[in-house]
Amino acid sequence: MDIIGTVLWPIKWVVELILVAFHWLFTNVGMDTAGGLTWVLSIVGLTVVIRAALIPIFVKQIKNQRRMLEVAPQLKKIQEKYKGKKDQFSREAMSRETMALYKETGTNPLSSCLPLLLQMPIFFSLFSVLNDAQKGKAGVGPLDAHLGQLFAHAQLFGSPLHQSFSGAMNHLPHQQTGVMVIAAIMVVLMTGSQFFTQLQIVSKNMSAETKASPQFKQQRILLYLLPFVFLFSGFAFPLGVMFYWLTSNIWTMVQQFIVIRNMPTPGSDAAKAREARLARKGKLVSESGDVVVSIEEPKKTQREQPISKARAKKQSGGNK
Repeated sequence: MDIIGTVLWPIKWVVELILVAFHWLFTNVGMDTAGGLTWVLSIVGLTVVIRAALIPIFVKQIKNQRRMLEVAPQLKKIQEKYKGKKDQFSREAMSRETMALYKETGTNPLSSCLPLLLQMPIFFSLFSVLNDAQKGKAGVGPLDAHLGQLFAHAQLFGSPLHQSFSGAMNHLPHQQTGVMVIAAIMVVLMTGSQFFTQLQIVSKNMSAETKASPQFKQQRILLYLLPFVFLFSGFAFPLGVMFYWLTSNIWTMVQQFIVIRNMPTPGSDAAKAREARLARKGKLVSESGDVVVSIEEPKKTQREQPISKARAKKQSGGNK
């Protein structure tokens, strides 16, 4: 076993345990033990469990992003202090001051990548499990040889879960059209959900200062670049892995919507909308501790213009 296999072994064992547990559950409620839908729902259950387990890390990520926004002015002062200085001494001094600021405020610029980095081994483990299952191999844990065979032959609408779009296209002499149709639909859904998730962040959850920074331009580029990554790479993954990926994307999209609505970035459009909602309900508290209440003015109706008796008589006569 290579180094990667050794690192992934415990993760694969847990992935198989959750997958087999959901398969057992759905089988015991009357679903077909060899059915593709049974295995798809098992993969969805696996995704929900994994993403739910990552919620504490996601919350920690949000809190760290808030702290990063708070220290942004101090970071800018350090950058301005050493602006234009390219000597080794200045670079080291700037690096020391930056790291000291991070340590003092308890911030970590890399924490935003942590949820994604933690998901990657799980993703590759699931890919490895499905890759072994399509060959009818037993897994490293609860996914024994019998379940491996069931998984290898599981089909959804006549399409094998272990097959990918590219594999179905090259499946000669007969191409597997069903696989290509399902894979194409899922790629579109995956790409759309990823784009909408990023669009929520860029359009609603960024302050005016962030939108004026060079980082915002990079974020805008990623908004349109990442969907293309999903678009092209998705065609190479088996349907089983794509169901995990799509479910994870939908979870991220809904989770991001809830966070932006209830924990928006200070100064963003979402934060202003939240303050307006709280003010209307009388639940907004100012920095001084006073409750802010927004009172909506009644809509003004258009005032009728007074008319002379002669004009009124003329109008009434014209209506007869």
